[in-house]
Amino acid sequence: MRNFFIILSLLLNIDTSAQNIFKGKIIDEQSKEPVEAAVISVVESNKNIITDKEGNFSIVLPDESATAFISSIGYSSKNITLFKAELNIISLQRGAVSLKEITLVSSGNSNSIFKTISKIDLDIRPVKNSQELMRLVPGLFVAQHAGGGKAEQIFLRGFDADHGTDVQVSVDGLPVNMVSHAHGQGYADSHFIIPETVNNIDFGTGPYYAAHGNLNTAGYVSFSTFNSIDKSRVQIEAGRFNTFRTLAVIDLLKNNKAKQSAYIAGEFNYTDGPTINKQHFNRINLFGKYNLALTDKTKLSFSTSAFSSKWDASGQVPTRAVQSGMIDRFGSIDPSEGGNTERYNANLIINHNFHEGMNWENQVYYTHYQFNLFSDFTFFLNDPVNGDEINQKEGRNVWGYLSKLTAKKNFNEWNITSTYAAGVRYDATQNTTLAHVVKREFLKNITLGDIKETNAYAFIDKQLVNHKWSIGFGIRADYFNNYYLNKLSIEQLPSRNKTIISPKLNIQYTINKATQLYVKAGKGFHSNDTRVVVQNNGRDILPAAYGTDLGIVLKPTNKLLLNVAAWYLFLQQEFVYVGDEGVIEPSGKTRRMGIDIIGRYQFNDHLFANVNINLTRARSIDNPKGENYIPLAPTFTSVGGLFYKSKQGFNGGINYRLLKDRPANENNTVTAKGYFVVDAVLNYTKPKYEIGFSVENLFNTKWNEAQFDTESRLKNELSPVRELHFTPGVPFFPRVKMAVFF
Repeated sequence: MRNFFIILSLLLNIDTSAQNIFKGKIIDEQSKEPVEAAVISVVESNKNIITDKEGNFSIVLPDESATAFISSIGYSSKNITLFKAELNIISLQRGAVSLKEITLVSSGNSNSIFKTISKIDLDIRPVKNSQELMRLVPGLFVAQHAGGGKAEQIFLRGFDADHGTDVQVSVDGLPVNMVSHAHGQGYADSHFIIPETVNNIDFGTGPYYAAHGNLNTAGYVSFSTFNSIDKSRVQIEAGRFNTFRTLAVIDLLKNNKAKQSAYIAGEFNYTDGPTINKQHFNRINLFGKYNLALTDKTKLSFSTSAFSSKWDASGQVPTRAVQSGMIDRFGSIDPSEGGNTERYNANLIINHNFHEGMNWENQVYYTHYQFNLFSDFTFFLNDPVNGDEINQKEGRNVWGYLSKLTAKKNFNEWNITSTYAAGVRYDATQNTTLAHVVKREFLKNITLGDIKETNAYAFIDKQLVNHKWSIGFGIRADYFNNYYLNKLSIEQLPSRNKTIISPKLNIQYTINKATQLYVKAGKGFHSNDTRVVVQNNGRDILPAAYGTDLGIVLKPTNKLLLNVAAWYLFLQQEFVYVGDEGVIEPSGKTRRMGIDIIGRYQFNDHLFANVNINLTRARSIDNPKGENYIPLAPTFTSVGGLFYKSKQGFNGGINYRLLKDRPANENNTVTAKGYFVVDAVLNYTKPKYEIGFSVENLFNTKWNEAQFDTESRLKNELSPVRELHFTPGVPFFPRVKMAVFF
């Protein structure tokens, strides 16, 4: 009976005992921003706790006062005396990035160690664009189809996730993925993010997180931008292929940043690319963010951004055309490919802290989006006269709202965090189009219509933490309503709707400061395209994914951090997008399993090494053996490098990315070729300026970036041929930069 009462008290957050509880908040001494994932270790009791994203923590003291050791990556550690019933704000001074500041502790965030890893990588590894930001996520691979014009093709945990079908991407809580997109479900074009504004990257693999719903099967990636900046910056870059970039990040309010802060950022990119037919690629990004403390307990954050991009593309190259000498590997069969896209965002977050550890966050966002893409995959397969070029385009408005209440309590040795949330996202497209064109001139519509898709959701998440255990469990409910107005048909089909319930479980056990075990299990899903949902009478709207992870985190020395995880994932239904037909084809149940290895090593105060290794076996369950390969599913990937980080003087590094050969079709008769590419960067940094030099593909490796097994027919061919089509990877690509800080 007593055990039942304890469990009930934990679940209901009943505080039944008088304790020596210390509640505090840790902030950055310079910016006054909260420090997330800082570790507080009570010396007398050997107990630990970790701060939440607002920098808050509460811990039970062995007496009315105790000594605590506080550490956080990128800050100088400090000892401080904690007193019962006091509410203190503790400031940390910035210091060198050091692995010794990492302490393995049980935390309410099952991904806290991974967030710390990504913070290290972001601090020590320079990035040039949003594509490089995605590559900072361990295990995640990206391939670019159009030199930065289109969203990247994403690979994660044995998925060829196309442009985001099984990977949920967001920035400051604003969704990046576009559902029921003209080019593919979950299309995640993150090029509107200016990399210099990104403060941290949160990520998780598998469907284990109640806060993340649709498209979170292989994993999620959440970027967060700086609330304030220390210095303004103006930067110019130039490189091979007539490439240049200009950047400005300007601090607008330099004083009293604890009360309010504001900055704006803008960048312009241009390149002709390595292809024979110039890409004429240009992209403009603008971003602004304003933060205001309305009261001591209420904060407002507002950000807005604008993005515009335009490019020409050479498209996919058939292997036979290169081997016969018909074209160069950087040539093109149809050089009229390309497109343009625009995105405008507004994001408002109001956060209110109540007494006794309760926080209420409300977010509302809006996105206006335009997309226009010309592609030619099959050349003269279907139309021997005009060719097979298609145009995919749409206009879209997205509205969203999220309300989230977080409450913290203490029960004996347990810290209990409860999160209750509800939200809605509404997508409305205008003239979602698939059309047959010739050299970008319209011939006829293949599909044309308006999409309305609503996703209402709610979730509850409970985190129970003591100095050894962290037990998290949650449940999420998602409701979808899908409607499609077919403008090429008089007869209209009714809307379809469905609800899915997704339970989650995350358990950590910290053996000591050097060893931590965890297990994760959960159910997730990715929604189907609205056009297919309506046409299929609502069947297979929300195929579920069931996964589990078993992992260990090791920190045997102050210089070494390791994470090894074995995982399994089952999907009820796999979807393959057929771009030139405008449909998504179901291809049955799938099973994936694998091992992920993450390693970080620090040789001295300035020299770091990292490595990520991912082994995966992906198979279709419904197909017979030998014909059950999943096309383009990665089997072995690895990234790693050496990086030198100093506050002043020389900084830089060399890093590689490795993708092994993998099946390009179901029976493995066509192979997508693997590659090993090395990049390098060297910067010279001073307080007032920085000079940099970087090289992509340092050894000028010949490699294929995007690859597909495609049936096509060239102009003078009598019959079609199915073989590997590819876009060539960038050759040796040097760049220089000059930045001024003020």
